[in-house]
Amino acid sequence: MHGFHARHGRLLAGAPEEVPGRTTTRVQLELPPQAMARLQRLKERTEAASYAEVIRNSLRLLEALLDEHEKGAEISLKRANGEIVAYKIFV
Repeated sequence: MHGFHARHGRLLAGAPEEVPGRTTTRVQLELPPQAMARLQRLKERTEAASYAEVIRNSLRLLEALLDEHEKGAEISLKRANGEIVAYKIFV
């Protein structure tokens, strides 16, 4: 079973399992309502086809940021007004 169950506030994507011939693995997530709402908003804002796409993109971004952080890079943002601010994602 998969899909969002509003009554429980959970995203159920099935139990972790390997299926012969399948190159992916099912993962079951239980998210509190606030996290599920964030996931839904990100899906809409990014026009992702699925929650899985949002999660895959998030994992790629987190991994890239961690790689740079581990190399000693500092992460900063340039705001629309030109101001550059340090972004402390990893404290």
